[in-house]
Amino acid sequence: MSEAPETPADETPETPEAAAPDAPRKRRRGRTAVLIAAAAVLGVVAGTCTGYLVQADREPTRLPPLSQPVLAQSKGEAPEPLSADRDRRVKTDGDLRELLLKKPRGTRELPWPSGEDGWMELAEYAGDYEGSGSMFGQLAMDGFRRAAVTGWLDDDEYSVEIRLVQFRQEEGLAAAANVDNNQYWASDAEDTDSWAVPGTGDGRAYVHDSPHVEPGYEPLYSAEAHAWRGDVSMEIWVHGTKPVPKKMIMDLAERQMERL
Repeated sequence: MSEAPETPADETPETPEAAAPDAPRKRRRGRTAVLIAAAAVLGVVAGTCTGYLVQADREPTRLPPLSQPVLAQSKGEAPEPLSADRDRRVKTDGDLRELLLKKPRGTRELPWPSGEDGWMELAEYAGDYEGSGSMFGQLAMDGFRRAAVTGWLDDDEYSVEIRLVQFRQEEGLAAAANVDNNQYWASDAEDTDSWAVPGTGDGRAYVHDSPHVEPGYEPLYSAEAHAWRGDVSMEIWVHGTKPVPKKMIMDLAERQMERL
């Protein structure tokens, strides 16, 4: 198996334009989401400034002495490193493709498979979003590390694609932010039902009841699920010519998150 083509952390990426995806996808970031994020940042800055003003009017607080008692270091053998069953970082630092759901028996290959050998490079992943050039730069700043992908086509003509997107998270919870943005656009769609994914905290699954319609094509129904754990965000996309059952997207989301 080939190694993951990780995005270098110390390089400034260019922002190439990528072709639009075959299936409709929600934007990870949009003007509304950026404004909301900007408002949140401004709120934090305003609160910080207020704190400085209040502190400036107070009497100085006596600081504790710099010398502190020295704690004796315990003696004994170093503990054994945790196994993969007890330390999830051992799992996620290995071959991320091994954590993807296995393709069910009897399914077929997707006619438009993503990635190569189970990996998606940054440019291809960003290309699935509107404004792919700026999205490329945003993902690089977020610390995009790598993305593993799998998918299949079942007998009922539903296409399934699952992505595990890993971030370095050196400056923030980028995996959680990735999920937040995807959930924002999923919930913003009209005629959409959603449910919490058990065992994930804030993970959610969405079924879009109104199909995407293009002239000359059959109506395309869709469902999606987004959750995160540690430095990995999960995305599941299901498309079909019939409405996607709630049970289908929920089952996929629960089983995939159990593997993380």
